[in-house]
Amino acid sequence: MRKLTISAVAKQAGVGVETIRYYQRIGLLAEPVKPAAGYRTYSQRDIRQIHFIQRAKQLGFSLKEIKVLLSLEQGDCDRTRQLATHKLADVQNKIRDLKAIATTLEQLITSCERNESGSSCPIIDAISDKP
Repeated sequence: MRKLTISAVAKQAGVGVETIRYYQRIGLLAEPVKPAAGYRTYSQRDIRQIHFIQRAKQLGFSLKEIKVLLSLEQGDCDRTRQLATHKLADVQNKIRDLKAIATTLEQLITSCERNESGSSCPIIDAISDKP
């Protein structure tokens, strides 16, 4: 098994060295023991784990949630499914909220385009209104 330095792992995993150190500090990635003379070395397993973290982040999982996923590994499909189901609900809620924001912005832009008086901007007025 080929051992790699932190910079080689960072390059292969497509992250920065500081990202790896951060993952180690928060417990997402184990920090290898430093030999008395030399550098800490990493393995391909570490690269796979960093890729897992990055893919989970792309799916919207927080680092705290990823830590739970890593602790489950292959063992608990029910718990993993629960986490994924919860994440899907969060994503669907965000999509709903973003659609509402888009609709509001479209309405504001339309009202601005129809504003013939030119005295004030309906968008600025809407943003300035107190709830």
